Amino acid sequence: MPSHLSADHPAAQPPGRGSVDALISQTRRLKGDVDAVRRDAPSDGLDPQERWQRALYDLALHQLSDLDEHLAQLRDGPPPVPSVPAAQSAARTAPPASRRGSLLSRVGSAEWNLLTDEASWSGELYEILGRDRTAPPLTLDELPSLVLDEDRPRLTGMVTDCLVDAKRIDGEFRVVRPDGEERTVHMMGEPVLAADGSTASMWAVLRDVSELRRSERAVGETRDSLQRQRQRAQSEHRLAVELQEAVLPPWRGSLRLPHQGTETLDLAAHYLASSASALIGGDWYDALELADGETLLSVGDLTGHGVAVASGMATLLGAVRGMAMAGTQPGQLMSLLNQLLDATVQPALGSAVCCRYRPETRTLVWAQAGHPAPLLFRSGTGHRLNSPDGVLLGATSGAVYAQAEETLEPGDLLLLHTDGLVPGRSSTAAVDRLLDLAPRFDGARSAQDCVRMVMEEFGETEREDDACVLIVRVTS
Repeated sequence: MPSHLSADHPAAQPPGRGSVDALISQTRRLKGDVDAVRRDAPSDGLDPQERWQRALYDLALHQLSDLDEHLAQLRDGPPPVPSVPAAQSAARTAPPASRRGSLLSRVGSAEWNLLTDEASWSGELYEILGRDRTAPPLTLDELPSLVLDEDRPRLTGMVTDCLVDAKRIDGEFRVVRPDGEERTVHMMGEPVLAADGSTASMWAVLRDVSELRRSERAVGETRDSLQRQRQRAQSEHRLAVELQEAVLPPWRGSLRLPHQGTETLDLAAHYLASSASALIGGDWYDALELADGETLLSVGDLTGHGVAVASGMATLLGAVRGMAMAGTQPGQLMSLLNQLLDATVQPALGSAVCCRYRPETRTLVWAQAGHPAPLLFRSGTGHRLNSPDGVLLGATSGAVYAQAEETLEPGDLLLLHTDGLVPGRSSTAAVDRLLDLAPRFDGARSAQDCVRMVMEEFGETEREDDACVLIVRVTS
């Protein structure tokens, strides 16, 4: 990850929760103060100025409620997922730059006199509705002509309830301006009663909340997109885990070979998942008894994460097993694996170690493809085997892989692992830390005990990639 995009960079840090909580507290105190003043203001007078002031109080409360809600979303909303698809989705749902800007709404006012059938609009209401200021204001009967068909019943119901039952108006509807632009309008109003209790007029303030609602939709759509992305990731993770568990030998306990049992080799392995990614990687380990009585031992790593990589790992492992069963020696086997990766539709890179162990002579024949060499522990000391030549699988066409031989002794312990077992270290430093376990291995009673020692030393370490370890102890 580039340093300027790292999680430690200040620009990448989300707003402090304490700061947002403080803003929420201030907003709610201000809402309380405004509401207290609003309750003290005259509410039944006929003075247009008093009605306008009360409307502004109501409007301020709505704006503060919106602010309170958005701050709460900022504090408690979905966690940021800096993936490319989510970022692209957010970009698609955000309003165009020319239409963004302040979410503070335009506010206009209107009054309709029921006795004279006259209407009075503020200049700002003409702007909101896109009307020519020289044209007469629309009457209550004409106002629905601006409203979308599906929203007209809502507007009609609000106005009817206000005029007939003296209910306050508080609702939204969408209008289409003469230029074809659609806007969302929030209307608040109430009837003005005559001395005999009848409704003399209706006044209202209308707020253009189009940008605010557009922003809310973008937030909601982005949240939904993130939720769908998390669900897809969870499904992919489950599928990758099931695929991995289907092809890898079980690592909980010693590995058992059907015919040799523990008479010749004592084997144990462990798989360590990445702590930085929920996706499964392409690491594998394997121990397989072959038809000629030899034992196949292999570890490897296909680059990447996810279902496709887990599937590719299963393909490679199947190829290794099939070729080994057919008698292919490690060096030639690596060459054929390289051809297999080179022929795939989607290019991939991998590393591997492949060994054949001959129990009659206790001979280990092995080859490697850009992979850490096996470590040999004997009599309380350890060293790395000298690697035969071999480049990464998939790196170049026609690569040739050499192979080497090592004669083992009863009590010897062989450790095969993938990169990432000792995270945050160079390859040399990682090997040195593993070799430091030699005295402890010398006192172990089984391969499983040795795996347990490796886990005690490195298992709880934060790691960016998956890793696995395979330990082979020569028993006779």
